[in-house]
Amino acid sequence: MNVLFVSAEAVPFAKTGGLADVVGSLPKALRQQGIDARVIMPFYGFLDYHRYNLSHLFSFQFSRPVGTADVHVHTTIYDGVPFYFIQAWPHFGIENEVYGGWDWDVPRFLFLSQIAMAVAWELKVRTGWFPDIFHVHDWHTGLLPFLVEISRGDPNWTHVGTMLTIHNMAYQGEYVGGWCYRLGIPGRQQPDLLYQDKTDNLLAMSIAYADIVTTVSPHYAVEIQYPHMGYGLDGLIRTRLSDLHGILNGIDYESVNPDTDPAIAVNYNADNFAERRPHNKRELQTNVHLPVRDDVMVIGLVSRLEWQKGIDLILPALHRMLGDSDVQFVGLGSGSPHYNYEMARMAERFPWRAHMHIGYHGELAQRIYAGCDLFLMPSYFEPCGIGQMIAMRYGALPLVRETGGLADTVANYDAGPADVGTGFVFNWTETDALYNTLRWAMDTFQQRRDAWQRMQARSMQTDFSWAKSARQYIDLYEQLNQRREIGT
Repeated sequence: MNVLFVSAEAVPFAKTGGLADVVGSLPKALRQQGIDARVIMPFYGFLDYHRYNLSHLFSFQFSRPVGTADVHVHTTIYDGVPFYFIQAWPHFGIENEVYGGWDWDVPRFLFLSQIAMAVAWELKVRTGWFPDIFHVHDWHTGLLPFLVEISRGDPNWTHVGTMLTIHNMAYQGEYVGGWCYRLGIPGRQQPDLLYQDKTDNLLAMSIAYADIVTTVSPHYAVEIQYPHMGYGLDGLIRTRLSDLHGILNGIDYESVNPDTDPAIAVNYNADNFAERRPHNKRELQTNVHLPVRDDVMVIGLVSRLEWQKGIDLILPALHRMLGDSDVQFVGLGSGSPHYNYEMARMAERFPWRAHMHIGYHGELAQRIYAGCDLFLMPSYFEPCGIGQMIAMRYGALPLVRETGGLADTVANYDAGPADVGTGFVFNWTETDALYNTLRWAMDTFQQRRDAWQRMQARSMQTDFSWAKSARQYIDLYEQLNQRREIGT
């Protein structure tokens, strides 16, 4: 079966969030199970042509009502997966960032949906390869299922299926009707779109027209059915319940592995972490100039500093915790200028207990995962989340809010011998709830070290590899293929 992913991001080429991690790793897992998965994404101006061994594959002209574009397709194979990069002035090829403003991004990503079909056809003509399924992601490629649907009168497209994966419902690509009209895109007449007045919303279009809709965790698939997490599209989601599936994201166990990670001081695994992992804690404390102590609980944070991640809960709770408790904090991240400033200022107030690195530092991130005792992730909403899974893989117990993928991946400590539990979970979006959970974790670390280590071992042995999730996607692909073969 041939599956063509179409995405705005994929690691290692372009990343702003978890979308890139999925598109950069799921196709590899699918290919290992017999699916010929490939990826189309933009050729951004910042891509390093030589670093990733890109080569020009072919060029062609693509005509639209606004003019004819010269399209250049470049390719490489990364981790065994063929990637195709679309370069076409002025849409892709000159930019320094993945995203710009609304008036810049909308026409670019409408073009990406249009050109994905054209590139698929060119691949068929030139190489004989053609997708059975387009797998699109978030609003950036939301037009594509509609374009495929209106092309089904052509026998070449009759049996091509479409699957949408929603990574974050909060970003939708709204108010694109004027652009669609200018580009000659036909009106969207799907009854539910018309009834809910969402014909100019790209994510809504994709939800309405995709054959199957998935989210990146089972819990999130339920949450988006309600107004609090549906962001105005919950009614539309409820019309697709028979085609809605929540599949938990995975992580790449080859690259995310404390037993082989070159960035950490001492490698370890689930069998020897009790003896070997503390060396990484000491190394982390030394690197960030905190007192080297095994007996103090180190709280770690690797996160975008944005409202979604619960930073306004973290700031007052950590201020209080650092002021009245014997703990240490090591953080890494950047985001809103306000949060950047406040997180840095907090660390400056407690220099003997806290360190905050504003920005991105890949090696420091790995050292935090391998060296902290408790990993902080109290998100307001989290469609899946990858940080908590990496932390568990590295033996750091996560402290999370019960939402989305965090609820699906972290089992709450049983407050006893740890017959159950892989971390600490709270519910209410209040500073006191986070602070009290931090105190609970600290008391457990100090007074029930055997229970703590039992949870560490359980966390490290939990399977978050892509193999299981890939199998679930393959089951849906096969169902979709059968449906399209009979034209339903």
